[in-house]
Amino acid sequence: MKHEEVADLPYLRRVVGASMAGTVVEWYEFFLYGTAATLVFGKLFFPQTGNELDGIIAAFATYAVGFIARPLGGIVFGHIGDKIGRKSLLQFSLVMIGVSTFLMGCLPTFGSIGYWAPVLLVLLRFIQGFALGGEWGGAILLVAEHSPNKSRAFWGSFPQAGVPLGNVLATIVLLVLSATLSEASFLQWGWRIGFWLSVVIVGIGYYIRTQVADSPVFEAAKAEAEQNAHEGYGLTEVFRRYPRGVFTAMGLRVGENILYYMVVTFSITYLAHIGVDTTEILTLLFCAHILHFLVIPPIGTLADRIGRKPVYIAGAALTMAWPFAAFPMFGSGSALIVLGAIFMGMIVHALMYAPQPAIMAEMFPTRMRYSGVSLGYQVTAIVAGSWAPLVGTALLREYDDWLPIAFYILAAGAVSLGSALLMIESKGISLVAIDQEDRRRLGGAG
Repeated sequence: MKHEEVADLPYLRRVVGASMAGTVVEWYEFFLYGTAATLVFGKLFFPQTGNELDGIIAAFATYAVGFIARPLGGIVFGHIGDKIGRKSLLQFSLVMIGVSTFLMGCLPTFGSIGYWAPVLLVLLRFIQGFALGGEWGGAILLVAEHSPNKSRAFWGSFPQAGVPLGNVLATIVLLVLSATLSEASFLQWGWRIGFWLSVVIVGIGYYIRTQVADSPVFEAAKAEAEQNAHEGYGLTEVFRRYPRGVFTAMGLRVGENILYYMVVTFSITYLAHIGVDTTEILTLLFCAHILHFLVIPPIGTLADRIGRKPVYIAGAALTMAWPFAAFPMFGSGSALIVLGAIFMGMIVHALMYAPQPAIMAEMFPTRMRYSGVSLGYQVTAIVAGSWAPLVGTALLREYDDWLPIAFYILAAGAVSLGSALLMIESKGISLVAIDQEDRRRLGGAG
């Protein structure tokens, strides 16, 4: 299959399926942890202080560890992946996150082994985050580098759609367990089942990924790199040659990343805090994740038609407005109104999330693309998504009011809006042309 044509549409669909399969698995497990941090870990893995929010804050601190590990995974996997390929590392990352998640379901609680419980939880969380840090860049590049220029945002949006699909699976598992078990049984052993089920879906995802190969544009870049060993790749080279791309990608991620975790993770804490039933919260999120899954590919198509910039600018601007409408809706007492607030958050998020793979893939040449997109995407998580639920919970504990939380989300949206305004439009650009321009720049530098 030539990179510039869709000569083999069935194969392209298989590539999309392979990328989505891993993304679904990875985010099933990542979302399972985030939900368990609110519902379980705060109660079972940390000492109790008498204030329920203290345990949740401690659990969210371990949640943040996974985000801190993600850029390290992105750097390591990106560096190696730019040299040897995307496919093999994607298989390895899938196994890593599957094993760490299964072992989380086996951990004894604070009541059994004391402070070793949170220590082991943090260690497994770090491994999980490290693996996910390498997963995203490889998954979206496997698709983006196989996609035709005119529809790269559409095809590249499907691994993104795997995120809410994985969340749907995790929500279904938790919803069934919480609805069929008593609260005592769920806390004692029921929550562990969701973590153990990861073995099944990891096996399925691993098999699907054995059925595809790296893209022609990568194979060509790899062959050329072997002939020109003096040309650099990896972390140092991408910062030296394409700093604007890295920092623009980071800025684009701030508002998107914080908004997502405030909608899908902190909202669980906030709604539980104001008295909404756990099963009802999970049902609402289940519906919201389905909507998120459905709207991402059409928004990818929109980014192919009208451009990446206008779509992203709209998403960032609406991020700044969303909390001022959503939090009063959360407190309405009506399940439909609460669902509407979550739906709005998911649609706003999708405006930024759907075009991201195309935007970031088009910022870097093939020889350093894995490093560039992984770095730009994952480093932001340290100061954005990792702390968002923790910051939200701390603000709620301090002020017992949603307004400071709304201003926090507004500020995050403003960062992404500024980056989107400064971003270079890349709709329809050829990845081959990007590589040719990179060689021209290298020749000029030489």
